[in-house]
Amino acid sequence: MVVGGGSTGTGIARDLAMRGVDVVLVEKGNLTHGTTGRMHGLLHSGGRYAVSDQASAEECIEENRVLRDIASHCVEMTGGLFVQRPEDDDEYFREKLEGCRECGIPAEVLSAEEAREVEPYLAKDVKRAIHVPDGAIDPFRLCVANAVSAENHGGRVETHAEVTDVLVEDGAVAGVEVRHDSGPGKREHATPGSTEEIHAEYVVNATGAWAGQLGEMAGVDVEVRPSKGVMVVMNARQVDTVINRCRPKGDADIVVPHETTAILGTTDEEVEDPEDYPEEQWEVDMMIDTLTELVPILSEARTVRSFWGVRPLYEPPGTGTEDPTDITRDFFLLDHDERDDLPGMSSIVGGKFTTYRMMAEQISDHVCEKLGVRARCRTAEEPLPGSEDEMALDEAMDRFGLRSPVARRSTQRLGSRAEDVLDTNEANPVICDCESVTRAEIQDAIDQSGTDLNAVRIRTRASMGNCQGGFCCLGMAQELSPEYDEQAVRDAYDELFQERWKGERHALWGEQLSQAMLNYALHATTINADGDPARTGESVDFSAFDDGRPGATESSDEGTFDSGVRATDGGERSAGSRTDADRPDGGDHGN
Repeated sequence: MVVGGGSTGTGIARDLAMRGVDVVLVEKGNLTHGTTGRMHGLLHSGGRYAVSDQASAEECIEENRVLRDIASHCVEMTGGLFVQRPEDDDEYFREKLEGCRECGIPAEVLSAEEAREVEPYLAKDVKRAIHVPDGAIDPFRLCVANAVSAENHGGRVETHAEVTDVLVEDGAVAGVEVRHDSGPGKREHATPGSTEEIHAEYVVNATGAWAGQLGEMAGVDVEVRPSKGVMVVMNARQVDTVINRCRPKGDADIVVPHETTAILGTTDEEVEDPEDYPEEQWEVDMMIDTLTELVPILSEARTVRSFWGVRPLYEPPGTGTEDPTDITRDFFLLDHDERDDLPGMSSIVGGKFTTYRMMAEQISDHVCEKLGVRARCRTAEEPLPGSEDEMALDEAMDRFGLRSPVARRSTQRLGSRAEDVLDTNEANPVICDCESVTRAEIQDAIDQSGTDLNAVRIRTRASMGNCQGGFCCLGMAQELSPEYDEQAVRDAYDELFQERWKGERHALWGEQLSQAMLNYALHATTINADGDPARTGESVDFSAFDDGRPGATESSDEGTFDSGVRATDGGERSAGSRTDADRPDGGDHGN
């Protein structure tokens, strides 16, 4: 039994299933519901830890190479630059370079001119840079691929199944009780709204920042220290290389090109509750203002949305570190039999996305030892579903008769499954123009996810482009008909559109404010989304979209588009930062 459907949990489920273990994974939401679905998409080279945490750096470069082999359809090797500005310390630059080389990370010093040849939008006054093999990785597709692999080897994966209790019998953990969500996407194994006791010989707690809550259900302490990180999504790829600031730890020091966008990161603030960590406007402003020093074009670009997640940091009891940026990014396996005299359960805590497979291998070794299973790990050798045939990505462009950009994006997403999904005699129009997602991909994802359109989004990236679902949410919902009834389609549409809106609320200025108003107008006028009594929302307060007059009220419901949400700071950015008048939006490539 594995609890947690992020990268580590799905990786463990795959590993154990491939070794012949009868494994069940339960996740309270979609796969990637927690930390994994809220990362900046960086495939670490290890360079970020080459000075402060060399053990983690060595693990990162090792797993970087593995993931490039087994998950090629999820990885884009953009390369990375650690950029030094004139005010940055020369000694730290030297330590970074030496640290990379000591950890086996390929590192090359580039002059300012050479660095700008790699990345033309770097500031003209940068001093020099270190080139490392950073990359961008899609955490959604990677986790889905791991889950599919687990199922292909006989495992069971249950999403929307929240653990409500850990079953302890005769002094040992004997399984968990789950409540099956009645929301969209629940299709197999259990009736929505029901509870189920799932008995198991061994339980793995892979819930990340929530590991302490699951431990408490079993009567043990797992002292995870959640650290909040805020990230900002831009309207286009202002850079094609991962850009890191070459300086000691600090906020706002990385830009990651990811699919059609660039993601700015990040903050590092310890929080008490992993589900109570709203971002604030100053964090978004700070991110843009600080990273503009490295990439000036960011000041001219449109900010599409912001999002936030929590790192599941852990350090052994008694260490006493006060600053979360000083806590190791290494991972720890806690055997609750040895540690707490509670057989039948272990927790895996800490770590990073890049090292998820290594973490899964170590805890799977541990579980197999407990169960008497002697099969070895094969996850570093066998490609994940979708990565087996690299030629499929190029060959499918002509074979399926799609426009070249659409075929390229579709086959990159689907990998070796492209032929099975796209080879159809039916009409296959593009449903999401921003991300070039076709009907065939949407229908394939619906076959896997039911009416859960947010799961469809995770699988395909539909609704994640510049319009943030304004032009495709309704089309995605229409693909559910006639298989699903009207109310199920309405509910699926509402959930997807509200999820898209939630991340936009702290990016409402300039062109993005206009985009949000356009999205509202489209959905209010075409399907009466603001006033339909079948929905729970109230009418929109149009003063929320004014030109900055004070007095607009803020929504009390974080996820509700329909309740009079104010333009951020009354239509202006916070004091001391750029206003709409200062923001030319010259970097807006249209939507």
